[in-house]
Amino acid sequence: MRTVLVTGTGGAGRTTAAAATALAAARRGRRVLLLTTDRGPAPDAVLGTALPLPPADGTAGAPWARPVEAAPGLWAARVATGEHFQDRARDLQERGASLFDLLGATPLDPEELTELPGAEPLAVLAALRAAHTAAAWDLLVVDMPPAHETVRLLALPEQLRRYLRRLLPAERQAARALRPMLAQLAGVPMPAQRLYETAERWEAELAAVQDVIEAGGTTVRLVADPGPLAVDALRLTRAGLALQGCRLDALVANRVLPAGDGAAGDPWLAGLVAEQQTALKALYEEYLIDGVTLCELPHLGRDPRGHEDLGALVDGAASTTIGGAGGTVGIVEGEGLADELDGWPATGPEPDAWTVEDRLAADGVLLWRLPLPGADRDALDLIRRGDELIVGVGPFRRVLPLPSALRRCTVSGAGLRDGALCVRFTPDPALWPRTV
Repeated sequence: MRTVLVTGTGGAGRTTAAAATALAAARRGRRVLLLTTDRGPAPDAVLGTALPLPPADGTAGAPWARPVEAAPGLWAARVATGEHFQDRARDLQERGASLFDLLGATPLDPEELTELPGAEPLAVLAALRAAHTAAAWDLLVVDMPPAHETVRLLALPEQLRRYLRRLLPAERQAARALRPMLAQLAGVPMPAQRLYETAERWEAELAAVQDVIEAGGTTVRLVADPGPLAVDALRLTRAGLALQGCRLDALVANRVLPAGDGAAGDPWLAGLVAEQQTALKALYEEYLIDGVTLCELPHLGRDPRGHEDLGALVDGAASTTIGGAGGTVGIVEGEGLADELDGWPATGPEPDAWTVEDRLAADGVLLWRLPLPGADRDALDLIRRGDELIVGVGPFRRVLPLPSALRRCTVSGAGLRDGALCVRFTPDPALWPRTV
Protein backbone atom coordinates (compact mmCIF):
# COMPACT_ATOMS: atom_id res chain seq x y z
CA MET A 1 0.00 0.00 0.00
CA ARG A 2 1.33 3.41 -1.00
CA THR A 3 0.80 6.39 1.25
CA VAL A 4 1.23 10.00 0.12
CA LEU A 5 1.13 12.71 2.78
CA VAL A 6 0.37 16.06 1.14
CA THR A 7 1.46 19.21 2.95
CA GLY A 8 2.87 22.63 2.17
CA THR A 9 2.82 26.29 3.01
CA GLY A 10 -0.39 27.87 4.28
CA GLY A 11 -2.82 28.77 1.51
CA ALA A 12 -0.80 26.94 -1.16
CA GLY A 13 -3.68 24.62 -2.10
CA ARG A 14 -2.86 21.43 -0.20
CA THR A 15 -6.42 20.13 -0.45
CA THR A 16 -6.54 20.76 -4.20
CA ALA A 17 -3.19 19.02 -4.78
CA ALA A 18 -4.20 16.07 -2.58
CA ALA A 19 -7.52 15.66 -4.41
CA ALA A 20 -5.83 15.92 -7.82
CA THR A 21 -3.20 13.35 -6.77
CA ALA A 22 -5.93 10.96 -5.64
CA LEU A 23 -7.93 11.44 -8.85
CA ALA A 24 -4.85 10.93 -11.04
CA ALA A 25 -4.16 7.59 -9.32
CA ALA A 26 -7.81 6.51 -9.52
CA ARG A 27 -7.78 7.15 -13.27
CA ARG A 28 -4.93 4.64 -13.50
CA GLY A 29 -7.07 1.96 -11.93
CA ARG A 30 -5.98 2.33 -8.31
CA ARG A 31 -8.36 2.03 -5.38
CA VAL A 32 -7.73 5.30 -3.56
CA LEU A 33 -8.77 6.67 -0.17
CA LEU A 34 -8.44 10.41 0.34
CA LEU A 35 -8.50 11.59 3.96
CA THR A 36 -8.76 15.20 5.09
CA THR A 37 -8.94 16.92 8.47
CA ASP A 38 -10.57 20.02 6.97
CA ARG A 39 -14.14 20.36 8.27
CA GLY A 40 -14.77 23.42 6.13
CA PRO A 41 -16.29 23.55 2.64
CA ALA A 42 -12.99 23.32 0.69
CA PRO A 43 -12.81 19.49 0.27
CA ASP A 44 -16.49 19.31 -0.76
CA ALA A 45 -16.04 22.12 -3.29
CA VAL A 46 -12.86 20.71 -4.83
CA LEU A 47 -14.25 17.16 -5.12
CA GLY A 48 -17.73 18.27 -6.10
CA THR A 49 -19.02 15.80 -3.52
CA ALA A 50 -20.44 16.42 -0.07
CA LEU A 51 -18.31 14.68 2.58
CA PRO A 52 -20.30 13.82 5.71
CA LEU A 53 -19.04 15.05 9.06
CA PRO A 54 -18.15 12.39 11.65
CA PRO A 55 -21.05 11.52 13.97
CA ALA A 56 -21.19 13.73 17.06
CA ASP A 57 -21.47 10.73 19.39
CA GLY A 58 -18.16 9.25 18.27
CA THR A 59 -19.68 6.10 16.75
CA ALA A 60 -17.89 6.29 13.41
CA GLY A 61 -16.19 2.93 13.98
CA ALA A 62 -13.03 3.98 12.10
CA PRO A 63 -11.13 7.22 12.86
CA TRP A 64 -12.94 8.88 9.96
CA ALA A 65 -16.50 9.51 8.83
CA ARG A 66 -18.16 7.20 6.33
CA PRO A 67 -16.18 7.37 3.03
CA VAL A 68 -18.09 8.45 -0.05
CA GLU A 69 -17.19 7.62 -3.64
CA ALA A 70 -16.16 10.95 -5.16
CA ALA A 71 -15.13 9.41 -8.52
CA PRO A 72 -14.70 5.90 -9.93
CA GLY A 73 -12.08 4.25 -7.74
CA LEU A 74 -11.76 7.28 -5.43
CA TRP A 75 -13.28 7.39 -1.93
CA ALA A 76 -12.97 10.38 0.38
CA ALA A 77 -13.63 10.96 4.07
CA ARG A 78 -12.95 13.37 6.91
CA VAL A 79 -10.75 12.36 9.85
CA ALA A 80 -12.80 12.20 13.06
CA THR A 81 -10.59 14.39 15.27
CA GLY A 82 -13.06 15.26 18.05
CA GLU A 83 -14.58 11.79 18.08
CA HIS A 84 -11.14 10.16 18.39
CA PHE A 85 -10.36 12.42 21.36
CA GLN A 86 -13.63 11.54 23.08
CA ASP A 87 -13.09 7.83 22.54
CA ARG A 88 -9.59 7.93 24.05
CA ALA A 89 -10.69 10.11 26.96
CA ARG A 90 -13.53 7.72 27.82
CA ASP A 91 -11.16 4.76 27.62
CA LEU A 92 -8.64 6.45 29.91
CA GLN A 93 -11.32 7.29 32.47
CA GLU A 94 -12.63 3.75 32.50
CA ARG A 95 -9.19 2.21 32.90
CA GLY A 96 -8.16 4.70 35.56
CA ALA A 97 -11.34 4.56 37.60
CA SER A 98 -9.64 3.18 40.72
CA LEU A 99 -6.91 5.83 40.53
CA PHE A 100 -9.53 8.58 40.32
CA ASP A 101 -11.26 7.07 43.36
CA LEU A 102 -7.94 7.03 45.22
CA LEU A 103 -7.37 10.71 44.44
CA GLY A 104 -10.95 11.69 45.15
CA ALA A 105 -11.39 12.95 41.58
CA THR A 106 -14.71 13.05 39.78
CA PRO A 107 -14.60 11.69 36.19
CA LEU A 108 -15.89 13.92 33.42
CA ASP A 109 -19.32 13.27 31.97
CA PRO A 110 -19.49 12.34 28.25
CA GLU A 111 -20.91 15.75 27.31
CA GLU A 112 -17.93 17.43 29.02
CA LEU A 113 -15.37 15.65 26.84
CA THR A 114 -14.84 18.43 24.32
CA GLU A 115 -11.89 18.30 21.95
CA LEU A 116 -8.69 19.89 23.27
CA PRO A 117 -5.97 21.64 21.24
CA GLY A 118 -3.53 19.06 19.97
CA ALA A 119 -6.12 16.33 19.46
CA GLU A 120 -5.90 16.50 15.66
CA PRO A 121 -2.38 15.01 15.30
CA LEU A 122 -3.31 11.93 17.32
CA ALA A 123 -6.46 11.44 15.25
CA VAL A 124 -4.48 11.69 11.99
CA LEU A 125 -1.98 9.13 13.26
CA ALA A 126 -4.80 6.79 14.26
CA ALA A 127 -6.33 7.18 10.80
CA LEU A 128 -3.01 6.33 9.14
CA ARG A 129 -2.74 3.12 11.11
CA ALA A 130 -6.39 2.16 10.60
CA ALA A 131 -6.15 2.64 6.82
CA HIS A 132 -3.13 0.34 6.65
CA THR A 133 -4.78 -2.21 8.91
CA ALA A 134 -7.89 -2.26 6.74
CA ALA A 135 -5.82 -2.86 3.57
CA ALA A 136 -8.85 -2.03 1.43
CA TRP A 137 -7.06 0.46 -0.85
CA ASP A 138 -4.01 0.56 -3.08
CA LEU A 139 -3.22 4.18 -2.27
CA LEU A 140 -3.86 6.40 0.73
CA VAL A 141 -3.63 10.16 0.14
CA VAL A 142 -3.82 12.35 3.24
CA ASP A 143 -4.55 16.08 3.12
CA MET A 144 -2.23 17.02 5.99
CA PRO A 145 -2.05 20.19 8.11
CA PRO A 146 0.38 23.01 7.12
CA ALA A 147 4.01 22.05 6.69
CA HIS A 148 5.44 22.92 10.10
CA GLU A 149 2.55 21.19 11.88
CA THR A 150 3.02 18.12 9.67
CA VAL A 151 6.72 17.81 10.55
CA ARG A 152 5.86 17.89 14.25
CA LEU A 153 3.02 15.40 13.70
CA LEU A 154 5.32 12.92 11.96
CA ALA A 155 7.80 13.23 14.84
CA LEU A 156 5.12 12.58 17.45
CA PRO A 157 5.11 8.74 17.59
CA GLU A 158 8.85 8.54 18.26
CA GLN A 159 8.68 11.34 20.84
CA LEU A 160 5.74 9.85 22.73
CA ARG A 161 7.35 6.41 22.78
CA ARG A 162 10.46 7.98 24.26
CA TYR A 163 8.39 9.69 26.97
CA LEU A 164 6.62 6.43 27.82
CA ARG A 165 9.94 4.58 28.15
CA ARG A 166 11.29 7.28 30.47
CA LEU A 167 8.15 7.56 32.61
CA LEU A 168 7.40 3.81 32.74
CA PRO A 169 10.71 1.97 32.35
CA ALA A 170 10.56 -1.80 32.09
CA GLU A 171 12.30 -2.38 35.43
CA ARG A 172 9.71 -0.24 37.23
CA GLN A 173 6.83 -2.10 35.61
CA ALA A 174 8.21 -5.32 37.12
CA ALA A 175 6.94 -4.08 40.49
CA ARG A 176 3.32 -4.47 39.34
CA ALA A 177 3.19 -7.93 40.94
CA LEU A 178 3.57 -6.28 44.36
CA ARG A 179 0.54 -4.01 44.02
CA PRO A 180 -2.06 -6.39 45.47
CA MET A 181 0.10 -6.83 48.60
CA LEU A 182 0.75 -3.09 48.85
CA ALA A 183 -2.97 -2.44 48.59
CA GLN A 184 -3.61 -4.72 51.59
CA LEU A 185 -0.84 -3.11 53.65
CA ALA A 186 -1.92 0.43 52.85
CA GLY A 187 -5.60 -0.30 53.29
CA VAL A 188 -6.45 1.67 50.13
CA PRO A 189 -6.99 0.50 46.55
CA MET A 190 -3.94 0.83 44.30
CA PRO A 191 -4.15 1.93 40.65
CA ALA A 192 -5.77 -0.74 38.54
CA GLN A 193 -3.68 -3.06 36.44
CA ARG A 194 -5.59 -1.85 33.39
CA LEU A 195 -4.07 1.63 33.73
CA TYR A 196 -0.59 0.22 33.20
CA GLU A 197 -1.82 -2.01 30.43
CA THR A 198 -3.09 1.13 28.70
CA ALA A 199 0.43 2.54 28.55
CA GLU A 200 1.66 -0.71 27.01
CA ARG A 201 -1.15 -0.59 24.46
CA TRP A 202 -0.25 3.00 23.58
CA GLU A 203 3.35 1.96 23.07
CA ALA A 204 2.27 -0.79 20.66
CA GLU A 205 -0.05 1.56 18.75
CA LEU A 206 2.62 4.26 18.47
CA ALA A 207 5.12 1.69 17.22
CA ALA A 208 2.64 0.58 14.55
CA VAL A 209 2.09 4.18 13.41
CA GLN A 210 5.82 4.81 13.32
CA ASP A 211 6.22 1.74 11.12
CA VAL A 212 3.70 3.27 8.67
CA ILE A 213 5.55 6.61 8.60
CA GLU A 214 8.93 4.94 8.07
CA ALA A 215 7.68 2.38 5.52
CA GLY A 216 9.25 2.36 2.07
CA GLY A 217 5.88 3.07 0.47
CA THR A 218 5.22 6.26 2.48
CA THR A 219 6.25 9.59 0.98
CA VAL A 220 5.62 13.28 1.56
CA ARG A 221 4.47 15.60 -1.23
CA LEU A 222 5.12 19.32 -0.77
CA VAL A 223 2.79 21.95 -2.26
CA ALA A 224 3.80 25.57 -2.84
CA ASP A 225 2.34 28.64 -4.47
CA PRO A 226 5.56 29.65 -6.29
CA GLY A 227 6.93 32.90 -4.95
CA PRO A 228 10.00 34.24 -3.15
CA LEU A 229 8.62 33.55 0.34
CA ALA A 230 7.65 29.98 -0.50
CA VAL A 231 11.20 29.09 -1.54
CA ASP A 232 12.63 29.99 1.87
CA ALA A 233 9.73 28.44 3.80
CA LEU A 234 10.02 25.14 1.96
CA ARG A 235 13.72 24.96 2.72
CA LEU A 236 13.14 24.72 6.46
CA THR A 237 10.28 22.25 5.99
CA ARG A 238 12.45 20.06 3.80
CA ALA A 239 15.20 20.01 6.41
CA GLY A 240 12.68 19.13 9.12
CA LEU A 241 11.31 16.24 7.06
CA ALA A 242 14.84 14.98 6.41
CA LEU A 243 15.57 15.13 10.14
CA GLN A 244 12.64 12.74 10.68
CA GLY A 245 13.89 10.44 7.90
CA CYS A 246 10.88 11.16 5.66
CA ARG A 247 11.11 10.60 1.92
CA LEU A 248 10.08 13.46 -0.39
CA ASP A 249 8.60 12.19 -3.66
CA ALA A 250 7.54 15.42 -5.38
CA LEU A 251 7.19 19.17 -5.11
CA VAL A 252 3.94 20.51 -6.55
CA ALA A 253 3.96 24.12 -7.75
CA ASN A 254 0.32 25.16 -7.65
CA ARG A 255 -1.52 27.91 -9.56
CA VAL A 256 1.22 28.38 -12.15
CA LEU A 257 0.36 31.20 -14.56
CA PRO A 258 1.03 30.62 -18.28
CA ALA A 259 4.34 32.06 -19.35
CA GLY A 260 4.73 33.63 -22.78
CA ASP A 261 3.48 36.59 -24.73
CA GLY A 262 -0.02 36.46 -23.27
CA ALA A 263 0.89 38.78 -20.39
CA ALA A 264 2.95 41.21 -22.47
CA GLY A 265 0.18 43.79 -22.67
CA ASP A 266 -0.62 43.69 -18.96
CA PRO A 267 2.27 44.95 -16.75
CA TRP A 268 0.53 43.75 -13.56
CA LEU A 269 0.09 40.20 -14.88
CA ALA A 270 3.55 40.23 -16.45
CA GLY A 271 5.03 41.07 -13.04
CA LEU A 272 3.27 38.11 -11.42
CA VAL A 273 4.41 35.74 -14.16
CA ALA A 274 8.01 36.96 -13.88
CA GLU A 275 7.95 36.52 -10.08
CA GLN A 276 6.61 32.97 -10.44
CA GLN A 277 9.16 32.03 -13.08
CA THR A 278 12.01 33.31 -10.90
CA ALA A 279 10.75 31.23 -7.98
CA LEU A 280 10.24 28.17 -10.20
CA LYS A 281 13.80 28.47 -11.51
CA ALA A 282 15.13 28.49 -7.95
CA LEU A 283 12.97 25.48 -7.02
CA TYR A 284 14.10 23.54 -10.07
CA GLU A 285 17.75 24.18 -9.32
CA GLU A 286 17.35 23.16 -5.69
CA TYR A 287 15.15 20.06 -5.98
CA LEU A 288 15.93 18.47 -9.33
CA ILE A 289 19.58 17.97 -8.44
CA ASP A 290 18.45 15.77 -5.54
CA GLY A 291 16.17 13.69 -7.76
CA VAL A 292 12.90 15.17 -6.50
CA THR A 293 10.17 15.38 -9.15
CA LEU A 294 8.69 18.83 -9.76
CA CYS A 295 5.09 19.04 -10.89
CA GLU A 296 3.33 22.19 -12.09
CA LEU A 297 -0.43 22.59 -11.73
CA PRO A 298 -1.86 25.25 -14.02
CA HIS A 299 -3.85 28.22 -12.78
CA LEU A 300 -7.42 27.79 -14.01
CA GLY A 301 -8.26 31.44 -13.58
CA ARG A 302 -10.56 30.48 -10.70
CA ASP A 303 -10.63 28.25 -7.64
CA PRO A 304 -11.16 24.62 -8.71
CA ARG A 305 -14.70 23.45 -8.04
CA GLY A 306 -16.01 20.02 -8.91
CA HIS A 307 -14.99 17.09 -11.08
CA GLU A 308 -14.54 19.08 -14.27
CA ASP A 309 -12.05 21.53 -12.79
CA LEU A 310 -10.22 18.80 -10.88
CA GLY A 311 -9.95 16.75 -14.07
CA ALA A 312 -8.56 19.81 -15.89
CA LEU A 313 -5.81 20.09 -13.28
CA VAL A 314 -4.93 16.41 -13.66
CA ASP A 315 -4.86 16.72 -17.46
CA GLY A 316 -2.77 19.91 -17.33
CA ALA A 317 -0.26 18.70 -14.75
CA ALA A 318 3.26 18.26 -16.07
CA SER A 319 6.22 16.98 -14.10
CA THR A 320 9.95 17.20 -14.60
CA THR A 321 12.62 15.00 -13.10
CA ILE A 322 16.22 14.10 -13.69
CA GLY A 323 16.32 10.98 -15.87
CA GLY A 324 17.98 9.36 -18.84
CA ALA A 325 20.69 6.73 -18.97
CA GLY A 326 21.53 5.60 -15.48
CA GLY A 327 18.88 7.93 -14.09
CA THR A 328 21.26 10.88 -13.94
CA VAL A 329 21.34 12.50 -17.37
CA GLY A 330 18.96 14.95 -18.99
CA ILE A 331 15.48 16.23 -18.22
CA VAL A 332 12.54 13.89 -18.72
CA GLU A 333 8.99 15.21 -18.94
CA GLY A 334 6.64 13.07 -16.88
CA GLU A 335 2.90 12.59 -16.93
CA GLY A 336 2.07 14.77 -13.96
CA LEU A 337 0.76 13.93 -10.54
CA ALA A 338 0.73 10.13 -10.88
CA ASP A 339 4.39 9.74 -11.89
CA GLU A 340 5.55 8.75 -8.42
CA LEU A 341 2.55 6.55 -7.59
CA ASP A 342 3.24 3.49 -9.72
CA GLY A 343 5.98 1.94 -7.60
CA TRP A 344 5.60 -0.33 -4.60
CA PRO A 345 7.62 0.61 -2.63
CA ALA A 346 7.77 4.28 -3.54
CA THR A 347 9.79 5.27 -6.58
CA GLY A 348 10.95 8.57 -5.07
CA PRO A 349 14.63 9.08 -4.29
CA GLU A 350 15.90 6.94 -1.46
CA PRO A 351 17.00 9.04 1.52
CA ASP A 352 20.75 8.90 2.03
CA ALA A 353 21.78 6.48 4.75
CA TRP A 354 22.93 8.01 8.01
CA THR A 355 26.29 6.32 7.74
CA VAL A 356 29.39 6.32 9.92
CA GLU A 357 32.58 6.80 7.90
CA ASP A 358 35.84 5.42 9.27
CA ARG A 359 38.49 8.12 8.91
CA LEU A 360 40.67 6.99 11.79
CA ALA A 361 43.67 6.22 9.61
CA ALA A 362 43.64 9.55 7.75
CA ASP A 363 42.16 12.03 10.25
CA GLY A 364 41.84 10.15 13.55
CA VAL A 365 38.03 10.55 13.60
CA LEU A 366 34.81 8.74 12.84
CA LEU A 367 32.37 10.84 10.77
CA TRP A 368 28.60 10.53 11.19
CA ARG A 369 26.89 11.95 8.12
CA LEU A 370 23.28 13.12 8.60
CA PRO A 371 21.68 14.34 5.33
CA LEU A 372 19.67 17.53 5.98
CA PRO A 373 18.93 19.12 2.58
CA GLY A 374 17.68 22.66 2.96
CA ALA A 375 19.20 23.17 6.41
CA ASP A 376 20.85 26.48 7.22
CA ARG A 377 24.03 26.54 9.28
CA ASP A 378 22.71 29.23 11.64
CA ALA A 379 19.54 27.22 12.35
CA LEU A 380 21.36 24.05 13.46
CA ASP A 381 21.68 22.95 17.09
CA LEU A 382 23.69 19.99 18.34
CA ILE A 383 23.87 18.54 21.87
CA ARG A 384 25.53 15.33 23.08
CA ARG A 385 23.67 13.67 25.95
CA GLY A 386 25.08 10.36 27.08
CA ASP A 387 24.55 7.84 24.28
CA GLU A 388 22.29 10.22 22.36
CA LEU A 389 22.74 13.12 20.00
CA ILE A 390 20.07 15.84 20.05
CA VAL A 391 19.86 17.54 16.65
CA GLY A 392 17.85 20.70 16.12
CA VAL A 393 16.93 22.33 12.80
CA GLY A 394 15.13 25.61 13.44
CA PRO A 395 12.00 24.73 15.46
CA PHE A 396 12.37 20.98 14.87
CA ARG A 397 14.34 18.62 17.11
CA ARG A 398 15.08 14.92 17.23
CA VAL A 399 16.88 12.72 19.75
CA LEU A 400 19.07 10.20 17.92
CA PRO A 401 20.63 7.19 19.63
CA LEU A 402 24.30 7.01 18.78
CA PRO A 403 25.54 4.04 16.75
CA SER A 404 27.54 1.66 18.94
CA ALA A 405 30.84 2.69 17.31
CA LEU A 406 30.36 6.29 18.46
CA ARG A 407 29.36 5.73 22.08
CA ARG A 408 33.00 5.44 23.18
CA CYS A 409 33.90 8.71 21.46
CA THR A 410 33.64 12.40 22.17
CA VAL A 411 32.25 14.96 19.71
CA SER A 412 35.21 16.88 18.32
CA GLY A 413 33.41 19.06 15.78
CA ALA A 414 30.64 19.35 13.23
CA GLY A 415 29.99 21.07 9.93
CA LEU A 416 27.31 21.43 7.26
CA ARG A 417 28.62 20.38 3.86
CA ASP A 418 26.70 19.60 0.67
CA GLY A 419 23.36 19.42 2.47
CA ALA A 420 24.56 17.06 5.19
CA LEU A 421 25.48 17.58 8.83
CA CYS A 422 28.84 15.89 9.35
CA VAL A 423 29.62 15.24 13.02
CA ARG A 424 33.19 14.28 13.92
CA PHE A 425 33.81 11.81 16.76
CA THR A 426 37.21 11.16 18.32
CA PRO A 427 37.79 7.89 20.23
CA ASP A 428 38.16 8.57 23.95
CA PRO A 429 40.01 5.90 25.97
CA ALA A 430 38.34 7.21 29.14
CA LEU A 431 35.03 5.93 27.76
CA TRP A 432 36.27 2.48 26.76
CA PRO A 433 35.24 -0.56 28.84
CA ARG A 434 37.75 -1.39 31.54
CA THR A 435 39.06 -4.92 31.91
CA VAL A 436 39.78 -6.42 35.32
